[in-house]
Order: sequence, then C-alpha cells, then structure tokens
Amino acid sequence: MTDRPILETLKQRRSIRAFKPDPVPESLLKEVLETALLAPSWGNVQPYRVAVASGELAKEIATELTARFNTAAKVQRAGLFAKFGALLKGGVKPDGDYNTIMKYPPELGARYRDTGHGLYGTLGIGRGDKAARHAQMAKNFSFFGAPTVLFIFCESSLGAYGPLDTGIFMQSLALAAEEHGLGTCMQAALATWAGPVKARFDIPDNYKLICGISIGYKADDKVNSFAPKRRPIEEVLLTPKG
Repeated sequence: MTDRPILETLKQRRSIRAFKPDPVPESLLKEVLETALLAPSWGNVQPYRVAVASGELAKEIATELTARFNTAAKVQRAGLFAKFGALLKGGVKPDGDYNTIMKYPPELGARYRDTGHGLYGTLGIGRGDKAARHAQMAKNFSFFGAPTVLFIFCESSLGAYGPLDTGIFMQSLALAAEEHGLGTCMQAALATWAGPVKARFDIPDNYKLICGISIGYKADDKVNSFAPKRRPIEEVLLTPKG
C-alpha cells in the first residue's frame, strides 16, 4: 500500500484496459471492498451487493459473454431475416436489467465520440478498421485480461437514489484499489447480458445488475496511457438567473 493523499489518488486513477494475469490475493480484495463500504449512502441503507468472480469462474463467465457479443455482432451485420432467426434461438438479445445501449443527447454524445476516437487513436486503430475495433470491444467481455471481475447489483426500489449510492460505492472502491496498487475498469457493457452471472450467483430479490468492474494489476500496455479530457469547470457551473 502506498501513502498518498486522496487527491493524488483521484488524479492518478484511470480506466485500465490491459491487466496482468497475476491473481489478486483474497485478503487484498477483501480490504479494498471493506474500505469501499465506508462510502456514504442515503440513510446508510447501502443498497448494493457484489458478486466476485475469479479464476475458473471468471473464465466461464467471460467465455459466455464473449460468445454472446460475437454472435450479436454477426447478427447486427446480417439481414433482417437472419436477425429474426438468431433472436429466436436466444442468447443474442440483451437480457440485462438495464439498457446499456442508448442514444446520447448531442452534448454528451460529442464527448462519448471524442473518448472513443482518442482510445482507438492511442491503439493505432483506424476508423475504418472494423475487425480491429470489434476485437478491442470484445475485450470488454473477457475483462481486459483481469483475473477478477466484480458484478455490481443495485437494489431497485429506491428510484434514482439506489444507483446514486451505488455509484458512490463504486468510486470509493476504485480509489481504494488504486491506493493498493490495483487498477480497475468500470464497464456498463458487462451488464448487457445478465444471464451468465445470474446463473452462477444467488441474487437477492429486487437487486439488478448495473455494472461490472474488472480489477487486477495493471499491465505495461500503451492502452493504459490513455486518459480522456475532462471538462473545464466553466462548462460545469450553472449560471445564476437574473
């Protein structure tokens, strides 16, 4: 563990998209999770649960998720009749609790596209290189090589405040991991198909899969040098009326 001020840790943290295969010791993972549990929540209700997958369990889930992603990509490129047939067979249509495929409003969409262009530019993947883009996107579903993945479930009866509290917990977890020399990547993509996860864990009623977090030791890879631009404070502050 390093001894760094919290602000330095916040500045250092970024999404890691290449991990070493080295396993994360259970004692270290437990310490990170216990630290994250110090996060504030509305009325201290702590409306979240975590499913931890490592080793062979993580590989099994990754295999199923990757297969679904690859099949879905083929269906997307196919004609209407082929799409209908594939959907009838099952396993292609997203079965997650939340819709992870959305249309962004113009302001947010511009930042989303800029981030994508910056990431692929760092990797040297051209705009028209569909095969390389697909391969990079597919890495989401094998957790970018991380030995452990955390599936985050959120209690669904609190409206917006359950996901709000869960997000605070996730940020706390990411900062705790960074303090302990671990990298993380928060991935909404891992909530696209919930079936492979729900089949392997006992999920309490009313809890929905909202996100996955890949966690492990950072690999020495150029993709981990990518850091998207943050907005200037002037764009965030609202102007008073009058």
